[in-house]
Amino acid sequence: MVRVAIWGSLRAATGGRAEVEVEAGNLRELLDRLAEAHPGIRPQIDRGVSVVIDGLVYNDSWFTPVRPDSEVVLLPRIVGG
Repeated sequence: MVRVAIWGSLRAATGGRAEVEVEAGNLRELLDRLAEAHPGIRPQIDRGVSVVIDGLVYNDSWFTPVRPDSEVVLLPRIVGG
């Protein structure tokens, strides 16, 4: 199981929980399983989220591996200019 820290407005979709656990081997599985367990988060995932895995930010790198001991943080997509 991968522990995922949920940040900001995304917590509303997890019932206010700051951390959830999902079974996943890569980033795509992680997002799909989060949406299955917490359907309210699907619209935000579809709009775009950023996922921090072991200190690196990923947006669309679907096959990035996720290990059970990875530090994972889900937050609204980071954009800038």
